[in-house]
Amino acid sequence: MTASLGFSNEISDLLTQLAGVGEVVFGVVLFIFYRSKAILILNIAALVGLILFVAMLQPQLLVETFNPVTTNIPIIGLSIILLNNLKHTG
Repeated sequence: MTASLGFSNEISDLLTQLAGVGEVVFGVVLFIFYRSKAILILNIAALVGLILFVAMLQPQLLVETFNPVTTNIPIIGLSIILLNNLKHTG
């Protein structure tokens, strides 16, 4: 997808690797601080942003296997449930 933005193969590979590392780091942060309202809101915003980004650049990916819709919507839902749980527990 980065190549569709005009980046060279080398830069696309680097950006993809950095994005992967960033996702793992954020996943660990989310796992540890899942009771943080700010982290949950950031998670929801990032996942919605990813879906919109894909929809604008390569909408055909939205209907393929393991697409951003089927992978992100459940995590967005879980984050909303966790936010609701935070409201009710204090």
